Amino acid sequence: MGSPKVTIIGAGSFFTNSWIRDIALSEKLREGTFALIDTDRERLDISRKMAEKLVSKIGTNWKVLASTDRKELLPGSDYLINTIEVAGIENVEKDYEIPKKYGVDQCIGDTTGPGGIMKAFRTVPVWLDILEDAEKLCPEALVLNYTNPMHMMTLAANRASDMKVIGLCHSVQGTSRQLADYLNIRYEELDWECAGINHMSWFTTLEQEGEDLYPDLLKKAEEPEVYEKDPIRFDITRELGYFVTESSGHFSEYVPYYRKSSELIEKYCRVGYRGESGFYSKNWPSWRKALDEFRQKWIRGEEISEELKQNTPGLADFNLETRSQEYASYIIEAHQTGKETVVYGNFPNNGLIDNLPRDGIVEVQTLVDGNGFHPCKFGFLPEHLAGLNRSNITVHKLAVDSILNKDREAGVRAFMLDPLTAAVSTPAEIRDMAEELFAAERSYIPDYLTK
Repeated sequence: MGSPKVTIIGAGSFFTNSWIRDIALSEKLREGTFALIDTDRERLDISRKMAEKLVSKIGTNWKVLASTDRKELLPGSDYLINTIEVAGIENVEKDYEIPKKYGVDQCIGDTTGPGGIMKAFRTVPVWLDILEDAEKLCPEALVLNYTNPMHMMTLAANRASDMKVIGLCHSVQGTSRQLADYLNIRYEELDWECAGINHMSWFTTLEQEGEDLYPDLLKKAEEPEVYEKDPIRFDITRELGYFVTESSGHFSEYVPYYRKSSELIEKYCRVGYRGESGFYSKNWPSWRKALDEFRQKWIRGEEISEELKQNTPGLADFNLETRSQEYASYIIEAHQTGKETVVYGNFPNNGLIDNLPRDGIVEVQTLVDGNGFHPCKFGFLPEHLAGLNRSNITVHKLAVDSILNKDREAGVRAFMLDPLTAAVSTPAEIRDMAEELFAAERSYIPDYLTK
């Protein structure tokens, strides 16, 4: 076991706190180098100071480097954690408000639908430039992508780069724990299998000591206080027979059922991640400010108010004693020590799920060891679940085709095939929406889209 170099690209990210804490807390990873890269000097400086304090307080021998020039820090990297955000603050309102004019009401809008497609147009070209540099400067590094839109980012990487890339999310491990909570059983007693695409994977097995727990889950969902925690996911489970991995609000954007009228939104959606209209657009800028304030106070050792904690999602219970559920530290630990671990990752299908396109990206159980990533074959999804997955795979493939081939029409048709958008708008209206989005964000997207 060596002294690994972990390079975080987009180190101003919210997740940087957790990754550094998690890695530093590992008993198997007592020394190494964190290399922090971000184009925003101010946020990079905050992340560097916080990283140095985290390492010092935990008491490990990790050193911290930081630079706005990735070519300075990529050489020698063993792991690249990608968490970039490209012009998100400048465009998050446009991603929501312009589609809303055409009847497309989004809750999050950063992984699928009009908002997710526009985010891909802004982000994938930068991502591919990073991977091109990595191929020259650290070709053996394992790449852990956390940036959304996950499916499109991972697909583009697979088609355009030789780097070894895994797409990572927290939906699977987070939802499995939610299910244990809904069922009122210990998490260790829950046996489950899960597969599909990112934000739309399905718990095809849900058992305790060999007994199917879906009847119990549906019975629990009849209790108003339980149902209200996850109304759309409980409704889709009742109708399709299986629970899905992403929050009610985010999942509602992947299907045509719940957001195509104000009446349906009122019936099925709730505040926050349960489906609130424009939730991400309205809150993300203030979350970002709160995150920076939280970090600066933590660095200075000042007391952090409960209000600030609550306004900084995911950091209300930030501590230096326990590792989070995020997979990054466990992947690095397994690869460094050779001791196997299991995560859920996003990879090219290539037969992993038999009834999904071989050239799409799927989310499956993945073994990690000293040799890297080994995605596991799942087999067949129930056909109705596979059908919903395929509807989104097509959208994401068209968007990536557009970027790689500079094909404007493929980009427009990605909007047209989106399930939610198609449920509320005609093809001509969708083309008008795409044109308006391209014009509004012309400074941040490739030129071929604005000609």
